[in-house]
Amino acid sequence: MNEAKGKALITGASSGIGAAFAKVLAEDGYDLVLVARRRDRLEAAAADLSARFDIDVEVLAADLAETDDLRKVERRLEGHDDIALLVNNAGIGDIAPFADQAREVHARMIAVNVTALTLLAHAAVQSMRKAGRGTIVNVASGMSFEFMPGASVYAASKAYVLQLTRVLDLELADSGLQFQALIPGLTRTELGGAHENGMFDRFPPEMVMSAEAVARSSVAALSLGELICFPRLEDISAVDQIQGAYRALGTSPDHNRVASRYGVDIT
Repeated sequence: MNEAKGKALITGASSGIGAAFAKVLAEDGYDLVLVARRRDRLEAAAADLSARFDIDVEVLAADLAETDDLRKVERRLEGHDDIALLVNNAGIGDIAPFADQAREVHARMIAVNVTALTLLAHAAVQSMRKAGRGTIVNVASGMSFEFMPGASVYAASKAYVLQLTRVLDLELADSGLQFQALIPGLTRTELGGAHENGMFDRFPPEMVMSAEAVARSSVAALSLGELICFPRLEDISAVDQIQGAYRALGTSPDHNRVASRYGVDIT
């Protein structure tokens, strides 16, 4: 194992942003644990990366929507102290009107985007706190800030990721752990069958970011200490301004009166 960097475990590592992270982190000297459903793709990537960058690459085939597979990955994180970086990237992004999607589609999206991400972060935190160091990157989405018809469950799940990451950063501020919520915009990946349905052909090429650019931005943002990595955003202070407005809106005033427009006169 590369003692200087340790190992990075990447979910959704067989394509898109996950595969880009694998390449970027391999270049940076990390050994890797690659997690995805498609073992054949993982093994091909492992052979390529280990040969090109002289690193150790472990393959862990798992469908994170399946409880037994998810438990395998949890055990790999919590049962060892060698994982220095978790990239919680796996996600499902089916886009369709809420009422037209099968409940099973909603359930699977939540299972991967919310439940798996949460449990893997929890497992990683247990080992990383003991080691006194570690980094967790949770991949959210520009949809965290958007209200687009057809993206109800997907957008809600990614807003959860953003909120979770912010609170983890506060709760574990003195633990030696670093957190990041990565907010890709329109990025060329296979999410939601984008290649098959020609989604990227609907946009000018200059609007579509490459997965590698997103991964490299995330790694650079970690070195800058940015909690929120928004690769397309030139002025990162805008994120803090938005967050400040949200927190102000949710803060209870120092009285118990109901707003006058409701006509409720009970204190």
